Amino acid sequence: MSDKEPGFGGGLQQSLGQVRLIRFDPGHAAIEYRCRPDMCHSGGVAQGGFVAGWIDAAMAHAVIAKFGNERVPISLELKISYFAATNPGLVIAEGWIEGGGGRTLFAEGKLTDSNGKLLAKGTSTITLIDAAKVAARMTGEPKS
Repeated sequence: MSDKEPGFGGGLQQSLGQVRLIRFDPGHAAIEYRCRPDMCHSGGVAQGGFVAGWIDAAMAHAVIAKFGNERVPISLELKISYFAATNPGLVIAEGWIEGGGGRTLFAEGKLTDSNGKLLAKGTSTITLIDAAKVAARMTGEPKS
């Protein structure tokens, strides 16, 4: 995978410890992350926000893989259930579209360690926003 592929580069991906995009198929994505010690709190356990972010990003990538970059996935609701502690090392976040259509989608995701142990699961309600409108808001340009 190159740094020209969706989801690679600095910024958010770097902050989340993204290593590589494993799968990027319409409606399904998987991303490998490195849980670093600086992402952990007491006892070497990853802070829950990172776990939520990894799963949320995988679900968003699944949507982008299906609909392209013309529509931006925005989370309306996100629920994460934690099953086991996430410790430093490689983890895999996987996301997929479970249903919906039009502007509202329902996605699911999971986080596993490098041995396939289930660490967390997530669900999300996602709305799709026109990318040009999002870009205009970011640059302060008037909406069209």
